[in-house]
Amino acid sequence: MKNWKGVLAILLMSVLSLGFSLSAFAAETDALQLKSKSAVLMDAGTGTILYEKNSHEAMPPASVTKVMTLLLIYEAEAAGQFEWEEAVQVSEHAASMGGSQVFLESGETQTAAELTKCIAIASANDAAVAMAEFVAGSEEAFVERMNRKAEELGMQETHFVNACGLDVDGHETSAYDIALMSRELMTKFPEIQKYTTTWQDTIIHKTRKGESEFGLTNTNKLIKWYEGATGLKTGSTGKALYCLSGTAERNGLHLIGVVMAAPDFKLRFQETMKLLDYGFANYSAEKGLPAGKEMGRIPVTKGMKDSVSAVVQEEISILLKKDIGGEWETKAELLPAMDAPVAAGEKVGELIYLLHGKEVGRTDLITAEAVEKANINTMLQRMLRQWF
Repeated sequence: MKNWKGVLAILLMSVLSLGFSLSAFAAETDALQLKSKSAVLMDAGTGTILYEKNSHEAMPPASVTKVMTLLLIYEAEAAGQFEWEEAVQVSEHAASMGGSQVFLESGETQTAAELTKCIAIASANDAAVAMAEFVAGSEEAFVERMNRKAEELGMQETHFVNACGLDVDGHETSAYDIALMSRELMTKFPEIQKYTTTWQDTIIHKTRKGESEFGLTNTNKLIKWYEGATGLKTGSTGKALYCLSGTAERNGLHLIGVVMAAPDFKLRFQETMKLLDYGFANYSAEKGLPAGKEMGRIPVTKGMKDSVSAVVQEEISILLKKDIGGEWETKAELLPAMDAPVAAGEKVGELIYLLHGKEVGRTDLITAEAVEKANINTMLQRMLRQWF
């Protein structure tokens, strides 16, 4: 009986200890005490989540929708679908958009670059729809692309209904999904910072009435208020309240802070800055080994060469927590051998980055050159060398 009581006491102490641990963890993760309904902080280099609050809850994103719109615009230009100086004629549908706009008129012509600038700086709904129609033929077709891209990126709480973010039933996403598409845009097309860090600019309206200058002011106050701010996109409607995807970079650490349904205009900026401050205070980033660095050689059978060099495919970012310290190490995992022919750029292993034995990064190792299959003369020469 005494032993039973002792076991019970130990179990009770364990449960209490676990309770205290969970409480401490909850207190730590809720240390920022954000008033926004949903939030997330992501390291853009690795995609690691550093803080989250209801980050997978789907809700209206307002004009933060335009992160996806901009991503698809930049992808289309990169694919050669159009050129930035190409003329775009504004449709009646695009000109009819309410909310934030640059007051484009039906039939007005602007370049793709100017309309994209209006989207990124002034969050212009009319410009967003005009570019959606230009890229895909119609806003509906463009929205189909938006949803396909969201699926490719793993945005599981997202469904787009329009290209600009105006309130409509079923148009929703989550803070986590916003971080995913923000990361894709900022890492694949960093040139967008030309617009997202511009405080003020202008466009020239060219209509039947003549030409007139129209001023653009960035809706994202972070670029005036926060050191290292690089973007990205604000949004606000009656249903969405106040949203923001804010990006910043300091000393090689690129962070994405997202808040959704903040109760007022200023708070979305204050709480995004609080997220970014938390990230910069607690984490740092270091560059991994450079692309092309040799990490070993792999034997090749029946090839013109008897081995092939395995090199780092890409230089990646290593995320480190400041209070841990120490230097990272690497471990190369390579195929034991290969048969000719071998193509250049073929994956032959992985390079793993370790800190105190724990993985903190990983990238592919690839062949540095091609190795053709050995011809008969080469095979005969090798046989003769072996015999004599």
